[in-house]
Amino acid sequence: MRVYVPATVGMLQTLQAEGVLHAYSGTVFALTPSLRESYNSGSSEELEYAAMGEAALASLRLLAADEETEYMRRAVVSADVEDVTLRPDLDIAVGRISGPVELRQVAAVHVDGADAEEAVRTAAAEVDKADLGDETAELAVGDAEDYELAWYAPQELPFLLELL
Repeated sequence: MRVYVPATVGMLQTLQAEGVLHAYSGTVFALTPSLRESYNSGSSEELEYAAMGEAALASLRLLAADEETEYMRRAVVSADVEDVTLRPDLDIAVGRISGPVELRQVAAVHVDGADAEEAVRTAAAEVDKADLGDETAELAVGDAEDYELAWYAPQELPFLLELL
């Protein structure tokens, strides 16, 4: 199953150095039956994009929790894994994996460009307030979500990290 793993640049550096990515609490996002049912229409590609968007929002939360991060860029790793437990009790696109994602399972890496950093920094500081309904904070998160994540092939990861 194709999953979308929320990550940070630090997690990508670990993936490159060690060949594995540990999803926080094993949490991943995917095109689940619940996600498909929640949309009236949409191709699989469009629904996978929605799942990736949920992972990007979770990446924002990881950045908010990491006070020492050097790079304020959302990151999502697309990977093909076999052992995914769907968790519709948590949210419609949520799944859990029991172990790390190996580099050989990675289909793509998605990362914000440098132009998104200020919006991501602001959104990371406001994401909890946005969850509680603060309209100004919701706008800040929306501003970060307006930036598209750039796509990189797995073999481009070393170059991506070197150019940051």
